[in-house]
Amino acid sequence: MKISKNVMSLCAAALVLVSLAACQKKDDLGTQGPAEQAGRKLDQATEKTGREMTEAAEKAKLEMDKAAQDAKEKINQATDEASAATKKAAEKVGEKVEAAGEKIQEAARK
Repeated sequence: MKISKNVMSLCAAALVLVSLAACQKKDDLGTQGPAEQAGRKLDQATEKTGREMTEAAEKAKLEMDKAAQDAKEKINQATDEASAATKKAAEKVGEKVEAAGEKIQEAARK
């Protein structure tokens, strides 16, 4: 869960950066100075990173959901198997108690 929180925090930070980058007006590239061009490239890189982080977070969530579903199915299967084994053991105990009861009744008749 700690990893998931970290991924979500990074995604949120990336989205904020992408939002800030989207607020700037698009100037003609020919009139921009070197610092503005570098800033634009940085904004584009930040936006790309944000998209990649969002995609990675979504993929991680899907994988975690699948792992949780698999674990749930295994737990249900183990529970069913344990329940069947307990029922079988209880039936055997019941049969032995019944046999002992019959022996007691037989001994009492003699």
